[in-house]
Amino acid sequence: MSSTASTPSRSTAVAKPRLSLAQICYMSFGFLGIQFGFALQNGNTSRILRSFGADVDQLPMFWIVAPLVGMIVQPLIGHYSDRTWNRLGRRKPYFLTGALLSCAALVFLPNSGAVSSIVPALWIGAGMVMIMDASFNVAMEPFRALVADNLPDSQRTSGFAVQTFLIGIGAVVGSELPSILAKNGFSQEAGKSGVADNIRYSFYIGAAVFVIAILVTVFKSKEYPPAEYEKYHGKNETAEKAGLAEIVKDFGRMPRTMRQLGLVQFFSWFALFSMWVFTTDAVATHVYGLSGDYAKSVAYNDAGNHVSSAFGTYNLVAAVYALCLPFVAKLLGRKGTHAFSLIAGGIGLISIYFIKDPAMLTYSMIGVGLAWASILAMPYVILSGAIPPGKLGIYMGIFNFFITLPQIINGICGGWIVKHIYNGQPIYAIVLAGFCMLCAAVSVLFVYDEGAVKIKSGLS
Repeated sequence: MSSTASTPSRSTAVAKPRLSLAQICYMSFGFLGIQFGFALQNGNTSRILRSFGADVDQLPMFWIVAPLVGMIVQPLIGHYSDRTWNRLGRRKPYFLTGALLSCAALVFLPNSGAVSSIVPALWIGAGMVMIMDASFNVAMEPFRALVADNLPDSQRTSGFAVQTFLIGIGAVVGSELPSILAKNGFSQEAGKSGVADNIRYSFYIGAAVFVIAILVTVFKSKEYPPAEYEKYHGKNETAEKAGLAEIVKDFGRMPRTMRQLGLVQFFSWFALFSMWVFTTDAVATHVYGLSGDYAKSVAYNDAGNHVSSAFGTYNLVAAVYALCLPFVAKLLGRKGTHAFSLIAGGIGLISIYFIKDPAMLTYSMIGVGLAWASILAMPYVILSGAIPPGKLGIYMGIFNFFITLPQIINGICGGWIVKHIYNGQPIYAIVLAGFCMLCAAVSVLFVYDEGAVKIKSGLS
């Protein structure tokens, strides 16, 4: 592996060649598997932990482990993937490592009850969530940098849109899988393991899909070797020090666009965390009318299946809408597109409060799907045009701080708010999430989009 890097000069770089649609798809195909795993985690972790004995107000504290791990892992992976080159490439070694670890966690999480005689299943489950999220982050972070590595500014909206489309496809199937298996004879009752068969086998299938999708990217996509990378990104002019100290320096030198996007990301991901953590219990109590010790009931699992399917709906909408993002961006601009999408998401989340029939969740999730597609694409499109080319990995990793920090804050205070302010009614956490989406929509209008300025000036 090479550990040398330096600050590239934009003026000495030549324009990167445009890639075909097939090349862009292969480059991001692994994200389909990553999001398949994320969909299973987001849609089912709360009910798995509830079946192991967690109270609803404790859920954010278990979920907080994931963003804490991401805050540490992503900048490190970004930093070292910028400096890696071996037989597999620059980013691919991290794809593979993350995929193998993720598969192990996906298989073990729903079976945590098997070791409950040694350690409480709840704590084993929480540990598996931590390992799973760390592994997802190892596999995921380099994908953002790979798109920025290989595509010129003029293709980045399309590149991230294709990535979001593949994310949506993986998430749709991952979200729907527990319901599909339940309809095909797999039990929804918690057995000796504490987790229903339809959930356990969904996680096994997710592990297999994860590895296969990553291997498609590894074998079918190209990375520029160091000499060619330097040709497209500029000649390295000054040697940099590697290590943790350089990450701290890079954090202090982050571009203005990145700092401004931080506020947008804060509101967006605070909202998403609430949605993932509380929607199942919000629907179970507010729509189904469940109360008391309902976490192991068939009705609760039915509510969970409805929520998982609804999450599949927002991911399906996101997959379709992602393909429209380049065209919408031409009409509304990058910032206008993101603002419009976030407003739709905010309205969708707030509307859940007024639902009495669980089937109506589908309509609420349409707005959430528009927001989700944009959250996965537009901030990175805007950001990538403002990052020095030799720093793509590290800054994409540092940018994760603005995703993990709001989730950590929500994890610390969200459960307390639900218990003591909302009187144990998680539906109000979903309403607050909707208003946070609206705040994000306003915030993005004040972001300076350096990449869009360069495109208009004919510099990219």
